[in-house]
Amino acid sequence: MHDDDKLATLVRDLKHFASVFATPIHQSAPHIYLSALAFSPTSSVMYGLLQRFPKTVKLRQGRMVDWPRLIREFTGHTGDVNVVAISPDGSLVASVSDDRTIRIWNTATGVAVGEPLRGHSDWVRAVVFSPDGMCIVSGSDDGSVRLWSVKTFTAIGGPLTGHGDRITSVAFSPDGTHVASGSWDRTICLWNAVTGSRIGAPLIGHNYSISSVVFSPDGKILLSSSGDNTIRIWNVATNAEIGEPLQGHGGGVNCVAFSPDGTKFASGEGDGTIQLWDSQTFAAADKLFRPHFGGILCLAFSPDSTKIASGSSYNSIQLWDANSGAPIDEPLMGHTRAISSLVFLPDGSQLVLGSYDKTIRLWNTVAGAAYGEPSQHSNSVLCIATSSNGKYIASARQSGYGI
Repeated sequence: MHDDDKLATLVRDLKHFASVFATPIHQSAPHIYLSALAFSPTSSVMYGLLQRFPKTVKLRQGRMVDWPRLIREFTGHTGDVNVVAISPDGSLVASVSDDRTIRIWNTATGVAVGEPLRGHSDWVRAVVFSPDGMCIVSGSDDGSVRLWSVKTFTAIGGPLTGHGDRITSVAFSPDGTHVASGSWDRTICLWNAVTGSRIGAPLIGHNYSISSVVFSPDGKILLSSSGDNTIRIWNVATNAEIGEPLQGHGGGVNCVAFSPDGTKFASGEGDGTIQLWDSQTFAAADKLFRPHFGGILCLAFSPDSTKIASGSSYNSIQLWDANSGAPIDEPLMGHTRAISSLVFLPDGSQLVLGSYDKTIRLWNTVAGAAYGEPSQHSNSVLCIATSSNGKYIASARQSGYGI
């Protein structure tokens, strides 16, 4: 091995070492020698240094062979962690929980930043970072939306009130000036992200709870999906509905997603059907995608807008050609329970999947095969999020009180 290769291997190993053992080392630097070296995997460079420190802990069995995929767990919540979000620069993770709090974590150290953010009086179900990463918005079963400063870790003003029931979905506009929220009360509210004031009256039209709210890439349009089998389109500038509600689904619409290029959007429903729509004319594509047994629980477009990935309650994932509507190869099988969340990594060649079978899998979308073994969790995976550079993946698990 050349010297340059040896140096690169050493640097990679040191990064793994610092990441995996960040918590004990942060608490006490001598843990580098007292415990971290002793628990290093046998394939690592660090393991080779053990003989220089004969008085360290002796591990007789159970030693790792390779560095784990799971860098660390963030623990501190006292209830289910419902949703996680990663800041645009990947430096922070936000988590929300049934314990009524929001927590912010440093991804490099695994240490909580500041105190838990308190203010909601019921379970917190939704969270998202602003595009500039300077604040987050949260939504709760108490019917309120709150804005929080990531710089000071304090609430920005009081609760944003206007809904009469639990919040199901929140979203920032791409320019960070607007926040949208959807609720069980069948309404959508638009908020000024700077002042916290509601923009106009609640948007009314759906006759069942709102499942998701999504801004278009240019921020001019807001989509809302609902259990009433429809999608509605709203003009963000005027607060008015555009045209008639989009019909075509025979069941409740669980999810909706815009293509990154803004030319189309897709919606998924409980009977396993996916509908593709033109974002200029709002006309439905001629062909419905019928990929799955069970309902569509999550959808995502690839970064280049050419593919759609869908996850179902029947354990399967399907890739689709976003232009022709044709399936790309056979469904991706391997999970044993419903797919809860899926995200494309930035180059589009990899897809991260979370499932109620307590695993996360990484799939190669070109080869249609999984990378290695799944990452095991102690409980169902409810949500996954990735950093914009694809370096970090965060997951929320049920009844685990951690990330």
